[in-house]
Amino acid sequence: MRKEGTIVRWDDAKGFGFIRSRDVAQDVFVHVRDYRSTGGESPRQGLRVSFEDIHVGSKGPRAMAVQPAVEPRGSSSPPQAPRAPAPRRHQGAGRRAPAPRAGGWWALPLMAAYALALSWLVWQRQLPWWVLPASLMLNLATFFAYWQDKHAAQQGRWRIREDTLHLWSLAGGWGGAWFAHQVLRHKSAKASFRATYWVTVVIHCAAASGIWWFSRTA
Repeated sequence: MRKEGTIVRWDDAKGFGFIRSRDVAQDVFVHVRDYRSTGGESPRQGLRVSFEDIHVGSKGPRAMAVQPAVEPRGSSSPPQAPRAPAPRRHQGAGRRAPAPRAGGWWALPLMAAYALALSWLVWQRQLPWWVLPASLMLNLATFFAYWQDKHAAQQGRWRIREDTLHLWSLAGGWGGAWFAHQVLRHKSAKASFRATYWVTVVIHCAAASGIWWFSRTA
């Protein structure tokens, strides 16, 4: 059964948004590939649409066969203000500026010092041997989580929560997260995310040092 609603959020860059309808309890996810318009009208916030909804697991409703809603006869849409002409682009303006890096390359010496400290503690038998492979696997898993989140963003799928990504860093995968920022260019342009990331690095290193110190003096 087709339903009608209004696009309340739309991201042109990522190609997806959400529809709000009185017939559905929660906002419905919609991707640009599921949108069709015979009149050539592009999806935008505030557009009235008709759609069919499906439910995929526990991810919530998703809209399919989305198209602009047909206005009833005799109704007239309010006149829209003319769009302002787009500013001219200077030569080379189409080039995308590189995203700011999440911290500097000075993070590499910090990672090296952290790895050397863990290796020395294992060598001195103050930490069990499995700490080193566990740390490596944790960082690889963190890098994979970032890759999976970026792939989901490009495909318009459900994303990994930012809090979850920060928990990976807090648990010790901050090195893998940093490489994901640099190599994948994911989450490297959002200043608030980068600031929280470095907070997790400081907290993890301080907590690891504190645990080692108290276990040594106990």
